Amino acid sequence: MAEKTVKRGSLFFMEEVPVAEVFTPEDFSEEHLMIIKTLESFIKNEIVPNMDALEREDWDLTRRLMLQAGELGFLGVDIEEEYGGSELDHIASLLVCEYSALSGSWGPCLNDHTGIGSMPLVFFGNKAQKQKYLPALATGEKIGCYALTEPEAGTDAMAIQTTAVLSPDGKYYKLSGTKQYVTNGGFADIIFTYAKIDGDKMTAFILERDFEGISFGAQEKKMGLRGSSTCSIFLDGVKVPVENVVHEIGRGHIVAFNILNLGRFKLGAGSVGVAKLAIEYSVGYSKERVQFGKPICQFGLIKHKIAEMATKTYMAESMVYRTGGLIDDIFATVDRTAEDIGRQSANSIFEYVVECSINKVYCSEILDYVGDEAVQIYGGYGYCEEYPVERIYRDNRIFRIFEGTNEINRLLIIGQLVRKALKNEIPLLTVAEKVREEVPAMEPLSPSADDGPLGYQRRLVERAKKIFLFLCGGAAQKYGMALEEEQEILGLLSDIAQEIYAVESGLLRALKSIESSGEQRSKMKIDMVRLYSNDAMVRIRGYARQILAAMETGEALDSQLATLRKVSQFTPINGVQLRRDIADGIIEVGRYTC
Repeated sequence: MAEKTVKRGSLFFMEEVPVAEVFTPEDFSEEHLMIIKTLESFIKNEIVPNMDALEREDWDLTRRLMLQAGELGFLGVDIEEEYGGSELDHIASLLVCEYSALSGSWGPCLNDHTGIGSMPLVFFGNKAQKQKYLPALATGEKIGCYALTEPEAGTDAMAIQTTAVLSPDGKYYKLSGTKQYVTNGGFADIIFTYAKIDGDKMTAFILERDFEGISFGAQEKKMGLRGSSTCSIFLDGVKVPVENVVHEIGRGHIVAFNILNLGRFKLGAGSVGVAKLAIEYSVGYSKERVQFGKPICQFGLIKHKIAEMATKTYMAESMVYRTGGLIDDIFATVDRTAEDIGRQSANSIFEYVVECSINKVYCSEILDYVGDEAVQIYGGYGYCEEYPVERIYRDNRIFRIFEGTNEINRLLIIGQLVRKALKNEIPLLTVAEKVREEVPAMEPLSPSADDGPLGYQRRLVERAKKIFLFLCGGAAQKYGMALEEEQEILGLLSDIAQEIYAVESGLLRALKSIESSGEQRSKMKIDMVRLYSNDAMVRIRGYARQILAAMETGEALDSQLATLRKVSQFTPINGVQLRRDIADGIIEVGRYTC
């Protein structure tokens, strides 16, 4: 088998991506499908009957269910076999995140434990640390948590005030400070936390629950996820052995930020799982609810909602597993036995920092959209606790705040893209300058008889990339290094970047499906891509107009807007009929399908 080429992160903005290089859900292996089947069965038989008890903060029950999940191998997916895990690929890890998210408040307990509550050790721990802690984390005997946020340090993680002072004999550090909003904090045994040595050396540490000087605050009373533990952790001169320093002194931010990057892309998978569940509930209800003599699923505006919910979820699902394939490919190049595995792991995760942030923002906001529309389809019943979409609406609002707010992630998407360009890791500025010279001569795009299935949509995606690069080049030229202060422009550029990654992911997945299964069996995917690309171009043009209006005035603005009108002009499709067709397919099956 030919070795896969590792693609550099963010290059998709500047290149056409070959269909064969993209991983899609249709590429799931037998092992992946078995994980789905087993996890669905576990949630149906073990979690769903206990949902109400879990909502009442029955932590003993939560832990018993975690032990059962450990026995089934769900807690050790990312952990090496020599430390008790199953060491599967990142696609398997994403599947655990997606399907465990169907379990309400219990899902965050599992995903926090297997993600940020274990991964600092998996990627950055030394052999002795892994031998000591990972086997118990893999079985669920010990539960992990991640304590980074502080009362005065949320988004600005480098502003943490927790201190670590080395003892005179050099055997331990004394940690003092307060950590806030710690998921699993009420019952976790292993705590990954961060403190500053000598006032400025941010460093990662492993703490054990029974270390002297650790105390725990009351459970937070939350809007949603009421069955997950969230509390503060107080550190009062906690003695932590020097061997519990993770990675390197002064390099704790490398651990923290890269683990958050992974958390972001996994959060995307969880968002997709809940969105699918909300669609299933909504379709089921709309087929049963009769008004004016017929089920409400037969009304045009309900079909519009169902089609939009499904189409956006398809794009989100496509981009999540596309990113998972990229991360799998690059981690295949990491030598897990090397002394510098921490550095290799950090570099591998950071390669796709832009894609991870895109996944986090886009998928969490799609979930909010789907959850909101689900409540709307249920009407007044959707606002009542006895109906399932009420809990979905409450529980998942936090996803836009978890793992860095969507606002900070929007800034990261463009900020990291520009940093990569300035470090000559990607040719963004060079390509953008070339595009700025080409754009004025570009003509509007029209369908052609030679396009074939989705050929026109592929040209629309490439045109969207040109518009994005044109705007990036203009912003860099106008603001230079001060661009980072223009948050509104960065946010709009980020929104365009998300649209491009979403529609291209859905497009490539559909094209791959056409190659393997034929056009007829890929009809739902084709319809979704045609619909979404049409609407995405309208949104991109709107974002671009706002950016140009913020950067230019007078004749210069008129000229730029005229250019934009020409290059963003396209032939629209009949979205009304496409939505009806998509909705009819979803309604017939009774759930999300593509």
